Amino acid sequence: MTTTSTAARKPGGLRVGVQRFGTFLSGMIMPNIAAFIAWGFITMLFIPAGFFGADSPFGWHWTPVAEIIGGGGDSGVILWQGAMTALAEGDGGNIFAYVGLVGPMVTYLLPLLIANTGGRMVYGERGGVVATIATMGVIVGTNIPMFLGAMIMGPLAAWITKQMDKLWDGKIRAGFEMLVNNFSAGILGMILAIAGFFAFGPVMLGISTVLGAAVDWLVSLQLLPLVSIIVEPAKVLFLNNAINHGVFTPLGIEQATETGKSILFLIEANPGPGLGLLMAFTFFGVGAAKASAPGAAIIQFFGGIHEIYFPYALSKPITILALIAGGASGVTTNMLLGGGLAFPAAPGSIIAVTAAAIGPGVWNLVVVYLSVIIAAVVTFLITAVILRASRKRDLAAESDTFGAAIAQTEANKGKKSEHLSNLAASAGATGAAVATATAVATAPIQNIVFACDAGMGSSAMGASVLRNKLKKAGIDDVKVTNQAIANLDGTADLVITQQQLTDRAKSKSPDSLHVSVDNFMNAPQYEEVVEMVREQKESGE
Repeated sequence: MTTTSTAARKPGGLRVGVQRFGTFLSGMIMPNIAAFIAWGFITMLFIPAGFFGADSPFGWHWTPVAEIIGGGGDSGVILWQGAMTALAEGDGGNIFAYVGLVGPMVTYLLPLLIANTGGRMVYGERGGVVATIATMGVIVGTNIPMFLGAMIMGPLAAWITKQMDKLWDGKIRAGFEMLVNNFSAGILGMILAIAGFFAFGPVMLGISTVLGAAVDWLVSLQLLPLVSIIVEPAKVLFLNNAINHGVFTPLGIEQATETGKSILFLIEANPGPGLGLLMAFTFFGVGAAKASAPGAAIIQFFGGIHEIYFPYALSKPITILALIAGGASGVTTNMLLGGGLAFPAAPGSIIAVTAAAIGPGVWNLVVVYLSVIIAAVVTFLITAVILRASRKRDLAAESDTFGAAIAQTEANKGKKSEHLSNLAASAGATGAAVATATAVATAPIQNIVFACDAGMGSSAMGASVLRNKLKKAGIDDVKVTNQAIANLDGTADLVITQQQLTDRAKSKSPDSLHVSVDNFMNAPQYEEVVEMVREQKESGE
């Protein structure tokens, strides 16, 4: 049995390098999104203008609010220094009421989580520990939340630890391994923490100040919408998580700490442009794209899986101009009317956006909704013009009417149907990956991994689809999981990725069988994988 894969190509190139770097940045943020959301909710509920704050717009007030938000100061550093002074003066009984939760969480907890995650990505648990120690020095050496510092110092400290361990690898006498490892890591962590305090911290403070000033400059000149010229094409090239969580989230958190919300959280996460594109394909597209667009719109808008609209844009690259215009319109709306989110919206669904927008007030929620609607309408109108202009040409090129009918039936049904999917696969009717070669499974398939940039949204969706197909085929002893490409360790028997990411996956797991798809939700290759596994089971391989 054979399954479809891309032709072997040498992994590399600028695109792969940029994607790998972007994935590494977002990989430090994504696993810790829950902590960002927790901080956002605490801030939203208990700051003076929050639901239970002293100046609550709803007239509610909960007595221990002061103990939660802290008694004063603008940052966790100031709060902690004030608490230490109170303790030294014998007023330790009020220490926790003074420090609170909001400041210390954004100043200490979140950067240290990022640093630990980055350290683990480079050198496992040992790298994570040293990265956390080193980043603590950077944090206390500055007076702002040091997210960028954590994203640089964390991996750097882990890398230095890895190089240090190579110096005496295999040279430690038996029985002294734990002693050497613990003391070397502790001493190195101390040195890096001190260096972070005196040198690295001030440098990162200067960089953060420059970046913040650049954002303020763009806002003051009303140029921030121009960022969409870079953001929207980069999203379609699978750099969406890198842009959102690697760049906008750190800067947005610093802004939200000062003002209670940030427009930066909505530049990439706004679901409006993707919704507008998919709705335009719904009304003016042809064939499989038209038929599958309504379901994709639901997944994108409510599920927050933005990756699902990328194939539609790539099938008609000029529609990226519509995405740019829609994204810029949404940014302009928020910039002019003061809209923003209290914390990152992850995933970028309207549900997550609502939760993050309602805290700063009802008017802010209205503005954010307006930005989503305007972004969707602008993208829809421009995409509609583009699709209508090329409709005759597209119809002439569209010969797969049977496949279009199957896809339309599936879209009307409103959910996946195994029977329709099998029919579409047998007829070659779905809009899946373009295959250029075939690969033969030479070993039993027991471990299948879906891999994408972050290892969460789109790959989890694909893993769920294949897992259900295997289950319905009576195959329940094959493990199907999803993870980030950066975390592939070569143990997977079969790796499934989207076409643009296959080269990177091959470089991380060269001995695995690789399958490329264009759409994680609807790929005929899934049927081939199921059939291949079934034949292996029957032949006793």
